[in-house]
Amino acid sequence: MARIVVADDDVDIRELVEFKLSRLGHDVVAVGDGAAALAACQAQRPDLAVLDVMMPGVSGLDAIRAMRADPDLLDLPVILLTARAQASDLEVGYDSGADDYITKPFSPRHLAERVEALLSRG
Repeated sequence: MARIVVADDDVDIRELVEFKLSRLGHDVVAVGDGAAALAACQAQRPDLAVLDVMMPGVSGLDAIRAMRADPDLLDLPVILLTARAQASDLEVGYDSGADDYITKPFSPRHLAERVEALLSRG
């Protein structure tokens, strides 16, 4: 079982991701914005974070950049989950430090497979 922080300002998506990952046996901490995601990661040092890119206030990109600047979170695996699917968006996501990039709409099974793949690397 892994501890996973999930951040998405869309309650339906956040609950879907939380439900799917919880059903796989993971301990999920679900939050609604990037600032809360960063705080949760700093407080709990999860095994993985799943971040929406476009959130009010601190975006997922801002949060991942802050994580990559924090020595304690530098190697935290992060999946960006977003509706932004242009090649330039993916480039920005990976350049910000993302380990994986999943576009919405997405299959919960596909997300679970990507989560498990990242967790198995560690």
